[in-house]
Amino acid sequence: MSDKLEETMYFKKSDEDNLNPRDVLLTVYEALMEKGYNPINQLVGYFISGDPAYITSHKQARSLIRRIERDDLIEELLVNYLQNQEPGK
Repeated sequence: MSDKLEETMYFKKSDEDNLNPRDVLLTVYEALMEKGYNPINQLVGYFISGDPAYITSHKQARSLIRRIERDDLIEELLVNYLQNQEPGK
C-alpha cells in the first residue's frame, strides 16, 4: 500500500469562502442596477421568497448571494440601518 494513502490530507478553505455580507450586498446591488432592475424590489423579493431568480446572474451576483445565508444578509442590513439612526428619531 502506498504511503500516500496513509497520510492525512489537509483541506484549507479558500478566503473566498469567508465572504462579507456587506460586500456581497453591494456587489449584487451594483449588478442589479447595471442590468436596469430596481435593486431594492429585487432584493426584497429574494429575501421574502428565497428564490434566486430575483437576482441577476450578471457579475455572478446570483451565485454570490446564494453563498451567504439570507438570515446573515438581513442581519447585515438591519445592523447597518440601526447603527445609522439618530436616537429619538
